[in-house]
Amino acid sequence: MPAVIAFLLVALWLGAMWLGFIVIFPVLFTLTLLSAGAVVLGFVYLQAWRTLAPITAKGPSPVPVPEVAYRHYLLGQVWLDWWAMTRVVVPWAWQTARTAIVKVTRVLLGGLWGYFLIPVWLALVAGIALAALPATVIGAALTACYGLVAVVGLGGWLVCVATLGLLERAFMAYGRILQTCPHPFCYEKIALPVYECPGCGLRHRRLVPGTAGAFRHVCRCGARLPTTIPLGRYRLTAYCPHCNGRLPERIGRVRVEPLPFVGGPAAGKTTFMFLAIRALHARARAAHGALAFVERRHAQAYASAMREFQRGGRLAKTGPELPLATMVDVELPGAGHRILYLFDPAGEHFTGAGEVESLRYLDHGEALLFVVDPFALPVVRRALSEEERAAVEQAAPSSEEDPADTLQRVLNELRSRPDRGRQRRVAVVLTKIDLLRTTMVGRSLAGLEGLSGREAGERVRRWLQEAGLGNAIRALDQLAGRVRYFGSGLDTDPAEVAGLLGWVTGLPSAGRKGAPVPPLEIDEEVPGTAPLRDPWPVRGRRNALVPVGYQAGRWSVFAGLVLLGVAALAVGVGQGVHALPWS
Repeated sequence: MPAVIAFLLVALWLGAMWLGFIVIFPVLFTLTLLSAGAVVLGFVYLQAWRTLAPITAKGPSPVPVPEVAYRHYLLGQVWLDWWAMTRVVVPWAWQTARTAIVKVTRVLLGGLWGYFLIPVWLALVAGIALAALPATVIGAALTACYGLVAVVGLGGWLVCVATLGLLERAFMAYGRILQTCPHPFCYEKIALPVYECPGCGLRHRRLVPGTAGAFRHVCRCGARLPTTIPLGRYRLTAYCPHCNGRLPERIGRVRVEPLPFVGGPAAGKTTFMFLAIRALHARARAAHGALAFVERRHAQAYASAMREFQRGGRLAKTGPELPLATMVDVELPGAGHRILYLFDPAGEHFTGAGEVESLRYLDHGEALLFVVDPFALPVVRRALSEEERAAVEQAAPSSEEDPADTLQRVLNELRSRPDRGRQRRVAVVLTKIDLLRTTMVGRSLAGLEGLSGREAGERVRRWLQEAGLGNAIRALDQLAGRVRYFGSGLDTDPAEVAGLLGWVTGLPSAGRKGAPVPPLEIDEEVPGTAPLRDPWPVRGRRNALVPVGYQAGRWSVFAGLVLLGVAALAVGVGQGVHALPWS
């Protein structure tokens, strides 16, 4: 009898094993594998949603606030997001599988029935254990998705960076854009200004297409700032990277034209500069253009000079300190647009080689305005009678410095430049010509008003040669591509003065002979200092939220995960169904 029972038990066990391994095991193993894989995939998506969906900077993968600007999402934060998910998903999957296997073993093999449930236990444990394979595949797919998004995104980013950089360089080269500092003790050439964020005032030293973004940089305050001049960077407040001095508006969009006024003490440089600004302002108004001072102090100095001219007085002597350029933003119809840096130092800066060397702005310009005081020329001094000398001294002070010596010192300094001081345009202005015409030595200059600009300039040139500046004139002919001579006095036609300043600074429409310049009314004498460009608007998210680029990158990654997950699930279900016995 015991043998029969044993035989029946063995037969029952063998039948259970056959049924378990042949019928139950394939079905249960497949369902367990698919279920475990689905659970892992679902948890991955849950963690991906928790990590990538939030728009706040805090979360499972916090976005730190940078010192200046956020780096591009694909250059750092994307891998922090990947690690934030990986460090949660992998331990969870391992711990969950281990706990499930322990519980299944304890329940199924905890008694005598365990001998009959071995196929069931083996199917569940194998399914759970082998779910590590699809979990590994999911992890690899996640990493591949991140890598794919990073590669594609970085490829597009590199193309945009290179294209924008080339476009800006082409824009700067085509417009011959020159950027220099107008501030004393600096006068440096500027490759890239420092730009101030209009939202928080933070200064950005590298606001160009790069690691912080191609089209926009996101400031730490959340403001989005343009990276190139064509995109609007000129609308930001700019500063010199060498001395931190403020630069004029629209710096980088139009050419800065440094124009040194060269001449000895009391040569009339300041007087001619203000007369030229007045004439150019009148021409701009007549042509429906615009002229504005960059600094309010220069507008105030100009207004004081105009009042002094109206009273018939003399302008105060220029101070001995190095000059801040008188910055004038001029825009005339017909592509005539420049930011003029008019450098008017005291004449004493030209009386010695050391003083001239301190005028570092001479290193950058390609235009020069040489002011000649006729009464400083030795030939003229000797030719004046006592009555003429007394009349001249009463009307205006005269320079004690020979203009030839002044010009020679400047030319020596210019020759130290790599281009040997080559200039495109030089204007030679013979000042005080209204007084000069009242003397015997200057009588030949009478009637210049009735001549064309070229004829009048040729007569001034001949007079200067006869007055002892022949060597200086020949030196200027070798230095400059074009030299123009001009006679100026308080009664000189403003249209002629505007034409000369426009010519020497490269303003095409101002340099051409045009309609007469109308006189300005008293209340219209002073050009404004109003902004000539629209300020950049403060747009973007506050720093408590992730930048738009970060959110777009995260959503791109999540979309890639969804597509890969759907594809993996479809393949897994298809293979599982195909593996079933009845398939």
